[in-house]
Amino acid sequence: MKRFHVHVAVADLAANIIFYRTVFGEPPTMIKTDYAKWVLEDPPLHFAISQRGTAPGLDHFGIQVDSDEELSVLREKVGRAEIAAFVQPDATCCYARSDKYRITDPQGISWETFHSLGEAPLFGADNSKQACCSPQAKEKVAGKSVANTCC
Repeated sequence: MKRFHVHVAVADLAANIIFYRTVFGEPPTMIKTDYAKWVLEDPPLHFAISQRGTAPGLDHFGIQVDSDEELSVLREKVGRAEIAAFVQPDATCCYARSDKYRITDPQGISWETFHSLGEAPLFGADNSKQACCSPQAKEKVAGKSVANTCC
């Protein structure tokens, strides 16, 4: 099963938890001091918010899959389209470990496709205050510039 993923940076985490709890009709699946997420079945959605010092608004989109096989199929589709992807095996971000890859659309919006491997005790591998989900660096892959990020 594939689940659409949206991550939004927010200015007030508590107010947004109340808002989205009302919108989705259920409490978050996970709440941390700087992060909350909902993993919904109807509609199939992985929705996350974080308050980590970045400008409020859309952080990135993604597709969550249930297996390495599904992740490989989606990666092959991107490869056939000759879209550069940044591969991140066993990445730690947003309190989770995941195998993932990232691409950037023509508008500069970050997309990730990921297979969750389990929870992690830290937001990012280095527990820094920088949002690991926001593009912080660019890396050249196959001659194209892509975001070097996680989440």
